[in-house]
Amino acid sequence: MKVLVDTPIWSYALRSQDKKYQPEIDALTSLIRDQKAIIIGPIRQEILSGYSDMRKYRIIKDKLSYFENTPILDADYELAAEFSNKCRKKGIQGSHIDFLICAIANRIDIPIFTTDYDFKHYQKVIPIKLYTV
Repeated sequence: MKVLVDTPIWSYALRSQDKKYQPEIDALTSLIRDQKAIIIGPIRQEILSGYSDMRKYRIIKDKLSYFENTPILDADYELAAEFSNKCRKKGIQGSHIDFLICAIANRIDIPIFTTDYDFKHYQKVIPIKLYTV
């Protein structure tokens, strides 16, 4: 089973020295080793946007280059808008990128690996699966 890895998980692995994130880092390492971790372009952009030091940016860009972007289809954008509308109708707000992540994961029927609690709220309204450590 492939897993769509969200920005916070990549950030823990690439930046954090905090041991409280070790379970997530270990899980990501295992997913990478088993070739089950996938990424989409907007997540890659979010990760790389966090580096103003160009040397560090190039290092992270090089590391991420080993992961092919999962294609985003026009239908994913439409489903993301639908998910956003459904959630908003229930009083749940979210970012456009979050709903795009949900739409892609839904289309290819894989879980999302994130620590962003908003996804637990989305899951109450839209059909997504979350990966747990």
